[in-house]
Amino acid sequence: MIEVEGLTKKFGNITAVDNISFKVEKGEVVGFLGPNGAGKTTTMRILTCFLPADSGKCRIAGYDIVNQSVEVRKALGYLPENTPLYQDMSVEGFLKYVAEIRGFKGAEQKNRIEKMIDICGLENVVKMDISELSKGYRQRVGLAQAMIHDPQILILDEPTSGLDPNQIIEIRSLIKNIGKEKTIILSTHILSEAEATCGRVIIIDRGKLIADGSLDKVRALSAGENIHRIKIRGDRAEIENQLKSLPGAKEFKLTAEENGLFSYEIYAEQDMDLGEEIFRTAVRNNFVLSELYRERRTLEDVFTKLTRGEA
Repeated sequence: MIEVEGLTKKFGNITAVDNISFKVEKGEVVGFLGPNGAGKTTTMRILTCFLPADSGKCRIAGYDIVNQSVEVRKALGYLPENTPLYQDMSVEGFLKYVAEIRGFKGAEQKNRIEKMIDICGLENVVKMDISELSKGYRQRVGLAQAMIHDPQILILDEPTSGLDPNQIIEIRSLIKNIGKEKTIILSTHILSEAEATCGRVIIIDRGKLIADGSLDKVRALSAGENIHRIKIRGDRAEIENQLKSLPGAKEFKLTAEENGLFSYEIYAEQDMDLGEEIFRTAVRNNFVLSELYRERRTLEDVFTKLTRGEA
């Protein structure tokens, strides 16, 4: 659906997008992540034909963004970071205006507007002026205008920027539902947003693509750390003797001791889950195991390490 090859964009001496390449297949919801100033919005503007690249190739739904830009615009819907809405128009009037620009008239126009009102949850505000709406409802109107022509692909740039926590939850839920039928690229610097809505993430930093894969694959880039934490009671020497011979364990570290209850960090080979083996070892040696869990690396951990050059 989306093919990007060697995309580059410079502003004077600053390289905003530096020779990036990636593909997005039909039905994927992809998070496009990076710190502020990483090149996310520049990339989104190039993909949506609002900004020309200096070099590289890009095809959207099979159409070239340079030579077939009209077809590209028909194939995608775009929600920019600062949603461009006419404040003095009603929600219904604005959607009618957008539908007319897209070439819809009569019954088809009416049906498309009604469908967007239903999908985006705008029933209660449809007669209100956009200037009267909360930021959350304005984002809903922005999504409605992006989808009114039923595009195959949606490109959403910071879709929850400036929203309160309840509005963020509502918009994320809406995006997840839309993602069941559309291909979506969601640009964000909010990592929890990508974890909540995306099946795959692309991380960009200083214009360069530095990671691309499923959430689990990208989490695994976190310097190979795979930590199990336990609290266990028994003879310390015997506990540590058993931990030394634990299959898959690289090393362990005592982190606390209180009234004969020992806390350990156990570092395992990458992707190995030692939970069952630790439990069996405790039972076999009559140790009292009061806590056992595998520390899950968050996307934030990986993001921080990659964008600081630590991984």
